[in-house]
Amino acid sequence: MDFSGFDARGYPVVSVREGYGTWAATYEQAVLEELDRPLLERIQTAPWERVGAVADLACGTGRTGAWLAERGITTLDGVDLTPEMLATARARGIYRRLETADMTATPLPAGAYDLVTETLADEHLPQLGPLYTEAARLARSGGHFVLIGYHPFFLLNGVPTHFDRAPGEPVTIRCYIHLLSDHVTTGLTAGFRLMEMREGLVDEAMLAKKPKWRAFANRPISFALVWRKEA
Repeated sequence: MDFSGFDARGYPVVSVREGYGTWAATYEQAVLEELDRPLLERIQTAPWERVGAVADLACGTGRTGAWLAERGITTLDGVDLTPEMLATARARGIYRRLETADMTATPLPAGAYDLVTETLADEHLPQLGPLYTEAARLARSGGHFVLIGYHPFFLLNGVPTHFDRAPGEPVTIRCYIHLLSDHVTTGLTAGFRLMEMREGLVDEAMLAKKPKWRAFANRPISFALVWRKEA
C-alpha cells in the first residue's frame, strides 16, 4: 500500500537515493540501535556460528555487517543504492566486496551465501516480491534470510521513515506499507520456510532517547523474520 493515505506528518517526500544520500552524514548518530540490535540478539534459529559468507542487502553504513563481524563472521559482501552510505560501510574495513546496486537486482553470485540479511529498508519497496526473489537467488540451499523491518504499525499510524535534512527541515523518504502477512505470503512463494518471528516494542531504553514517543510506549516499532531456503 502507498503510505500517502496514512501520512500524519505531511513532510516533503524525497526518493530513497536522494534521502539516504543526504542522511548519510548523520545517519549513524540518528538511527537508534534499539530498532534492530535487540532483535538480532533475540534470534535463535539463525546459525550465526556456522555462517560463512553473508550477502548484506541495503547494507547502508554497515551497521548489520558490524554486528555480524563482532560475532566472528568475516566474509561479508554488501550492496546499497547510495554511494554516500557505502562510503561509511567501506571505512569500517569489514566487507570483502561492496557494490552500488538495488537490493532487488544485485551483481552478487547466485547460491553463494549461507546468510542473506536486509535491515530497515523493505518499507521503501513498492512490492516485496523482488526482494524475496533476490534473497532466494543469493542463498544456498539450506541458507537463511534474516529481515529486520520498520513495523507497519508505525506506518499505519502515520509515522514515516524521516530525518532532518537541515535543522528544522524534516523530510520523508518515500515509503510503502507491507503488512506482516504480505511478508509471510511473499516469503513462502519465494521458496522460503519461516523459522522465527520477533517484534520489538517501544520500551524505556528507546523512550530515554526519544521521549516524544511516549504515546507509542509498548507499541511495536520493528520486527524480525528468519527464513530458511528449502531447496
